[in-house]
Amino acid sequence: MKNQVPTNIITGFLGVGKTTAILNLLKEKPQHENWAVLVNEFGEVGIDGAMMAEGGAMIKEVPGGCMCCTAGVPMSVGINALLRQKPDRLIIEPTGLGHPKQVIKTLTSEQYENYIDLRATIALVDPRNLSDERHLENNNFNDQLASAEVIIGNKVDECTAQDIDVFNDWVTDQQPAKIFHKLVKNGQLPLELLDLERREASAEAKGHAHHHDHDHSDLEPVFELPPEKPYIRRENQGQGYFSCGWIVGEEHKFNFDELFSLFSDLKAERVKAVVNTDKGCFAFNVANRVVSVNQMSLEAMNHELKLSIHN
Repeated sequence: MKNQVPTNIITGFLGVGKTTAILNLLKEKPQHENWAVLVNEFGEVGIDGAMMAEGGAMIKEVPGGCMCCTAGVPMSVGINALLRQKPDRLIIEPTGLGHPKQVIKTLTSEQYENYIDLRATIALVDPRNLSDERHLENNNFNDQLASAEVIIGNKVDECTAQDIDVFNDWVTDQQPAKIFHKLVKNGQLPLELLDLERREASAEAKGHAHHHDHDHSDLEPVFELPPEKPYIRRENQGQGYFSCGWIVGEEHKFNFDELFSLFSDLKAERVKAVVNTDKGCFAFNVANRVVSVNQMSLEAMNHELKLSIHN
């Protein structure tokens, strides 16, 4: 007997607002349904799972690079753990530096044919990035958009009229045509997008191979703070990017104003943090040097405070 869980991949490059979009979807989910989210991050210190902890979903994190490395073992372990809890829906958020084709291939394999009902893949894009050569020349950026049936232009409130024209021209030129596209702000995705059917095509079997140049061999798993150290520091690198993350104990309180100023001044590609401050526990999210802040419950953080910087 088949018991397939409706499943969506929500992909997109660094800083496009995937986590915010998923949090918004969790707020709109039917109250009687239990959803699960598999979160993958490039950094060795996972932040997105902590940010989603109060969203009312079952969360599983796969930090440390693309989760389809090592023949898909990290991804399969995470999916299996969530499926055992019998969710009504599964959302998968690959890292912003990851490639969705291998994720799609795994989810449509014989291993999951009785358990996963893969719906349309949704890709978020910042329309401003469609005029940025750094993004247009990045294979993962292009392949994320090519693998998706649905394209969402996020952060429209921060875009110029020219950015919007570029987005509309780009969507119009796509072959095969996308089944849905929309410009939104603050990651406000229509809930009904999750039920759109994926296009039956072999696109995931085409294109260049999926390569990685990051190495986890010298990194140890992070489980808890050693008693002799007040923090854990972990690094990762690959695809021209470098990530550094820290985990500190909840007893450490930081000055909120000083942190906000620090994050505003950093020239990193991406900054995420869940930190205990003199004003309470907050999630900091920095993209394009714009700092977003949301207050969190310290109890939901499992008594660990985290910071991750991508550059």
